[in-house]
Amino acid sequence: MIRSVIAATVFLGGITVLLAQSDPITDRQALMKSNAKNAKNVTQMVKGDQPFDAAQAKAAFNTWHENAKRIPTLFPSPPAPGADTRALPKIWENKADFEAKAAALAKAASEGKTGTLDELKASFPNVQKACGDCHDAYRRPAPPAEGKK
Repeated sequence: MIRSVIAATVFLGGITVLLAQSDPITDRQALMKSNAKNAKNVTQMVKGDQPFDAAQAKAAFNTWHENAKRIPTLFPSPPAPGADTRALPKIWENKADFEAKAAALAKAASEGKTGTLDELKASFPNVQKACGDCHDAYRRPAPPAEGKK
């Protein structure tokens, strides 16, 4: 019994260390991919390319809200030179504005209405604007795709 308790304690301690050492760049890239996936799904609903699904739309807004609250914690310090990130140094030069933009996304997502397609069409642009306001100011443009100039 004592061996089991000790083994469990060591195991949980190891997981805690691994979580504490997680890479913020990888974590925020995963979060942004989650946001983009939800944006694609909602955009398809708004355009009529896929059927309206109130539950899926609500889940997207909930995810954006929760992700927006996490965003400031995923930018603890500037990345090392050469890091694979599109985050601009302006984030850490103007942290208060960056955090305000994340808060604006959280607010737009929490206030979004998703019960009907018309509500979704009225609410989604607010989320898009909040995302764009932050990306325009604090994200490096994507590199050109291979073979394109």
